[in-house]
Amino acid sequence: MKKKLMALAMALALTVSATACGTDKTDDTVYKVGIVNYVDDASLNQIVENIEKQLDAKGKELGVKFEYADYYDNAQADSAVLNQIAANQIADGVDVIVAVATPVALVMQAATEDTDIPVIFSAVSDPVGDGLVASMEAPGGNVTGTSDALDTPTIMQLIKAANPNLSKLGLLYDTAQSSSRQAIADAKAWCDANGVTYVEKMGSSTDDVILATQSLIADGVDAVFTPSDNTVMTAELSIYELLEEAKIPHFGGADSFALNGAFCGYGVDYANLGIETADMVVDLLVNGKDTASMPVRTFDNGIATVNTEICEKIGYDLETIKTAFEPFCNSFREIQTAEEFE
Repeated sequence: MKKKLMALAMALALTVSATACGTDKTDDTVYKVGIVNYVDDASLNQIVENIEKQLDAKGKELGVKFEYADYYDNAQADSAVLNQIAANQIADGVDVIVAVATPVALVMQAATEDTDIPVIFSAVSDPVGDGLVASMEAPGGNVTGTSDALDTPTIMQLIKAANPNLSKLGLLYDTAQSSSRQAIADAKAWCDANGVTYVEKMGSSTDDVILATQSLIADGVDAVFTPSDNTVMTAELSIYELLEEAKIPHFGGADSFALNGAFCGYGVDYANLGIETADMVVDLLVNGKDTASMPVRTFDNGIATVNTEICEKIGYDLETIKTAFEPFCNSFREIQTAEEFE
């Protein structure tokens, strides 16, 4: 009997020891996550912040560590810098590259083509049209991620709801931003179908966007629409007062536009987009999933964010706007002008 008890005790000790060793090994597991941001703007920075927070939370939950601080880069919209960043990420031997915004995703896709480094993108409006994935359901390659595709017909309805007499719409965007391509085409189609004329003005820098805005004001547009365009987004703080003074509402394809002084931002929740992007990184690195079979994640566009200061200054009544917008959005948020989200 004594021998049996000793054997049982030894077996138990071995089990505990094996479990402890297994835990130690898991705790020591480190994943190197490269995060590459396209440019400093409120939406993209919000995505990055939430990716990092979620990776920290998941790391604690799963007993692993996601290292990203040493592998974060921001291209500041410079294509030459972006290509160098891609080379650096590969040289650093990261386990995955998180590409924030379409230009980053395209460069990282090309750079990793002959490597085994997967790419998880975030805030790409048209992954199929840009050639990043074969389809939204089955990407089929080394790239997948989260999409901020814009429901343009609905934002057109919001513009019409705010101004029932809408007759001339300004389209303000950067032709180099592929995220604007489909949304602008959809906006033109809506205008043609609804008897609204449109004026297009483009800019590839903040100075260009300022000049384009001044031109739209001179053309007497009733409202201005910009998709989730990063060039205009970075210029919003430089143009919102021009539109405010002219009493022209600016509608943008992200809540960050409203944060930076536009009348209304409409689209996805970018904080949640960052969280979901991080979850895909975890699925890839920890749960053994592969990019080829991980569907691109899409999100509800039904969030209208109105800048209450601008609403008042351009002559709209906030309660009237809430009522007018209600049929076209499932969430109405109020915000005031600031540079970054709190």
